[in-house]
Amino acid sequence: MSVHWPIIKRLLASPARPAVVDDQRRWKAVELLLGSLHIAAAVAPRNESKTLGLLLPTSGLFPMAALAGWALGRTVVPLNYLLKPEELQFVIDDCGCDTVVAVKPMLDFLGFRPRNVRVQLLENIAFKSFPDFRWPAMPPDDELAVLLYTSGTSGKPKGVMLSHANLESNVRQCQRWIDISSRNVFLGVLPQFHSFGLTGLTLLPLMCGCKVVYTARFAPHKIIQLIREHRPSVFVAIPSMYNALLNSKEATADDWKSVRYVVSGGEPLPAAVFDGFRERFGVTINEGYGLTETSPITNWCRPDEYRSRSVGRALPDVHERIVDINTGQDLPPNHDGEVRITGPNVMQGYYRLPEATAAAFDERGYFRTGDIGQLDDDGHLRITGRLKEMLIVGGENIFPREIEEVLERHPSVKAAGVVGMTDPIRGELPIAYIELHDGHAFDERALQAFCRQYIAGYKVPRDIVHLEALPRNPTGKVMRRELKALAVKA
Repeated sequence: MSVHWPIIKRLLASPARPAVVDDQRRWKAVELLLGSLHIAAAVAPRNESKTLGLLLPTSGLFPMAALAGWALGRTVVPLNYLLKPEELQFVIDDCGCDTVVAVKPMLDFLGFRPRNVRVQLLENIAFKSFPDFRWPAMPPDDELAVLLYTSGTSGKPKGVMLSHANLESNVRQCQRWIDISSRNVFLGVLPQFHSFGLTGLTLLPLMCGCKVVYTARFAPHKIIQLIREHRPSVFVAIPSMYNALLNSKEATADDWKSVRYVVSGGEPLPAAVFDGFRERFGVTINEGYGLTETSPITNWCRPDEYRSRSVGRALPDVHERIVDINTGQDLPPNHDGEVRITGPNVMQGYYRLPEATAAAFDERGYFRTGDIGQLDDDGHLRITGRLKEMLIVGGENIFPREIEEVLERHPSVKAAGVVGMTDPIRGELPIAYIELHDGHAFDERALQAFCRQYIAGYKVPRDIVHLEALPRNPTGKVMRRELKALAVKA
């Protein structure tokens, strides 16, 4: 089934209900639907390409424009406005779109205007008149719904091809996994150009008929205000956001009483943030897992199934195996190996990159995630590292995340990133870069001594370097590539 028809049916079923609240206004269900028809009417006459670019802030405008694109039978390309201008232009050129839907404040903020395309500003559309009716396209399941470009932390961004069936199945998998009804209220600030924000905070609530509250920029005081005003039952964020909320002086335990699902994803949640939320707010943050290539959600730790460091069991129809990184053989429970996944939510491939697509799947058709993890006896998944980030120290495999978790348990350390430096004797040695909490002094030897209490001596960083801020990508992940460059220069 297409991804847009279930949303359209939900909007028509309760046209007067509040569907979206954003920084600018409140949108009734019928207003989203009519707005999408206005956008489709403005775009259609001159949009000849199969793809349609969206350069929009997190808001009700995004689902309106996406619905317009799907109604026209286009593949929607959400553009990452946090990329550098040359990266953005690369994505626009690579996907071959001839039209980009945008708003003027976004272009002014970026100081960038796309080249070689028509820019359809939403400010130039008269939304007040009744739009011409347009029967939405009914694409086959395998037709591409979106091209989501990876963030480009290594090399040029790759377009991940997700079909209508990929996205629709992932929403249905989430619906079957947790109890989401139209009574739920979602709150989030994740960018909708990102797979987590697209599926988890846009498609899922709209397809379930829920109200969803967006704010375009993350600010702890703003989030707390929105929680108090809207009493959400679902809150989805990334670890760095939870860390900032934990350190907000105005937040209280009462603020979180309405939230049934407090979900973290995008990167591993530091133990210090998890423990802090439990101690201060009485809230258990449950982690989820997935990748852009899997639409993205594959695992979700339900509150009643919580266990330490688990990202939960696999969603319905998702199948996972853990394989030995050297032999490719399946491993038994509680052994580390590469996580490989298959299911109806797994991508069609990388756009115009057949070799990369072929390399992304193994001989059994499982997607190679590049993540290292293990399944316990009950099928709970734990992510322990990245295959490409693995260090080999004196013949021993080390995953940076293990060292980072220990450093982040120290009261002075806000965040940590670990990379390897070539060593003529031991092959590689771990080097750590850290951010400190305000008011704490940097003491390298004390931190190394702290590490020795919890990990083997060969895992203790040879050097620990203090940075005012760790380099991060648009979704908040620490960019180890840039840390590696710093290590090489040192």
